[in-house]
Amino acid sequence: MSEIPSADQEGIDSVRMTWNNWPRTKVEASKCVIPLAASICPIHSNPEIPTLPYLPLRCKTCTSIMNCFSRVDFTAKIWICPFCYQRNHFPPHYSMISETNLPAELYSQYTTIEYTIGDKNQNPVGEFDVKSAFVFVLDTCMIEEEFEYAKSEVKRAIGLLPENAMVGFVSFGTQVQVHELGFSDMSKVYVFRGTKEISKDQIMEQLDQWPVAPGSRSSRCTGVALSVAAGLLGACLPGTGARIVALVGGPCTEGPGTIISKDLSDPVRSHKDLDKDAAPYFKKAVKFYDGLAKQLVSQGHVLDLFASALDQVGVAEMKVAVERTGGLVVLSESFGHSVFKDSFKRVFENGEQSLGLCFNGTLEINCSKDIKIQGIIGHCTSLEKIGFGTNYRVLQKGPSVADTVIGEGNTTAWKMCGLDKSTCFTVFFDISSSEKSNAPGSANPQLYLQFLTSYQNPEGLTLLRVTTVTRRWVDSSVSSEELVQGFDQETAAVVMARLTSLKMESEEGFDATRWLDRNLIRLCSKFGEYRKDDPSSFTLNSFFSFFPQFIFNLRRSQFVQVFNNSPDETAYFRMLLNRENIINAAVMIQPSLISYSFNSLPQPVLLDVASIGADRILLLDSYFSVVIFHGMTIAQWRNLGYQNQPEHQAFAQLLQTPKEDAQTIIHDRFPVPRLVVCDQHGSQARFLLAKLNPSATYNNANEMAAGSDIIFTDDVSLQVFFEHLQRLAVQS
Repeated sequence: MSEIPSADQEGIDSVRMTWNNWPRTKVEASKCVIPLAASICPIHSNPEIPTLPYLPLRCKTCTSIMNCFSRVDFTAKIWICPFCYQRNHFPPHYSMISETNLPAELYSQYTTIEYTIGDKNQNPVGEFDVKSAFVFVLDTCMIEEEFEYAKSEVKRAIGLLPENAMVGFVSFGTQVQVHELGFSDMSKVYVFRGTKEISKDQIMEQLDQWPVAPGSRSSRCTGVALSVAAGLLGACLPGTGARIVALVGGPCTEGPGTIISKDLSDPVRSHKDLDKDAAPYFKKAVKFYDGLAKQLVSQGHVLDLFASALDQVGVAEMKVAVERTGGLVVLSESFGHSVFKDSFKRVFENGEQSLGLCFNGTLEINCSKDIKIQGIIGHCTSLEKIGFGTNYRVLQKGPSVADTVIGEGNTTAWKMCGLDKSTCFTVFFDISSSEKSNAPGSANPQLYLQFLTSYQNPEGLTLLRVTTVTRRWVDSSVSSEELVQGFDQETAAVVMARLTSLKMESEEGFDATRWLDRNLIRLCSKFGEYRKDDPSSFTLNSFFSFFPQFIFNLRRSQFVQVFNNSPDETAYFRMLLNRENIINAAVMIQPSLISYSFNSLPQPVLLDVASIGADRILLLDSYFSVVIFHGMTIAQWRNLGYQNQPEHQAFAQLLQTPKEDAQTIIHDRFPVPRLVVCDQHGSQARFLLAKLNPSATYNNANEMAAGSDIIFTDDVSLQVFFEHLQRLAVQS
């Protein structure tokens, strides 16, 4: 609720861990409550990362890459692998190596480094040097206005594509049309036989073949259209970086992937329907998109989904195909809304606004002995059973693979058909040893993790990004002080949110609030300082002090409280939670709130209803929306036009500053957030009130200050939540 103390948390490596000092044994790790996990943005941009024009050196035993933690014997021309301690000879072209003549990969500051491993011309198709391909899949079952919006944005996007990109176009309604582009002279012609008389009704039926009967939904075959697009790319460009860009304006009602019947009196499935197994189309549609995901992954192609409609379109069912291929997703109310238009434009822009879309990525992870990988939560696919091309080995379950699987597991390598500079993954680790005698760290106090990401960049170059990080083993059975000092509470909150979302989707009857509460109580019992059975004596170390309020806000967030949202919205929120970096994901869980007033400079304030004031403007950033909220007095002065009078320039500036700050947030974010400008007691004030701690409700309205506000809710406040937490944490 106030600013979190931050070091350079992302840095050159863009790796953040829940625990920066690791317990030595499996038993001690389980007592930490919060899992051992790392969040990594594998190809984030950083000007300090050098790109080397040669191939890396690999260890002959464990295949990890030589890095700045490798020990070097300059006389014998040998380097020792920090992962398996194998001694490796340098090849002849390293013969000049010495303590004063080091290659870049051995410089201590280059823990992340990039190698160029392929040229630009490795994907020629026919006579063309194809860097990438885009197949636009456009829904035609929309009202004219929506269709025009979508059409104009697709036209603009095609104009922004690089000259050597290949473009395909598929449209769909009741049937799917694959369009041959570049032949504008051959427009569509309707032919009527000359041997028989044609009535007006027959002409209308021919011109408008798929009319929508009253009380019915449009006949829309989204699943078949995406299947046709995938088949087209698979036949023409297997292994070449390609994206299917789907613009969908309503639910699929025809063929595979159907989510609802054509009868409008039949409502689209809700969370309650899914819980009761009363959504007859859901499982079949998910199974279809799961098959489509496997096909796209084997071809190396991406599915991007732009869904714009007032009703649901089936994002919840399509989620598996978008996530497994590393696709983008944007959900908005209309193709004319800025959320869609500005986000869609960003996908195809170059320059500093570019998303840096890359293709054909693989991620491999190497770990020190005794560290095992449970899996990844993020937009990727486990390479457990898949081999790619002739040069990719099928990975067997190796010594670094844990028995417990979280997310995409059973492997140390993953496929990412699409990734960009903000793509983030959460990797979960386990410790194999539980015996003190051979505990990890007894020989070496440092542990090492290496992340190898190969990918094709927008220019068509194949690059290998190598990030090697080290952390310390600590003996937490003797003292937990070092363990505590390495706790990253922001990362821990995001990891718990991602794990909770995964469990809610995969475990039947999972009670998220209860699970979060139990883990928080265990954590506070383990690391809090208190006298048994005396809640007033409870204190929490500063390294943990923000964590309870993160969990409080997570319990109230759209990731846990799903019944205010449709399954499509929930799927959308969770997909973005899983792919954004820690800073952005933390804002989704616990929004930031800034206050603007005459009396002080803009400053962060508590995410609390008490922060509302009649003479204040508040700026809320909850990631998916940005809210500018005017207090009563400010709104009255604005309505009277004071800002237009020369003597009230300070007021005009006060109104302008939050607008400029909001635009700065919007400018750097994808998907573009919704901007809400509202006044105290106005209908849209709910966008702010829903996120605030209800310290003032109708129960204690008599205690509130003049000009502030109350929230009509029976939810507990943060103070009450913390009192309960203290009481339960100190119980003997």
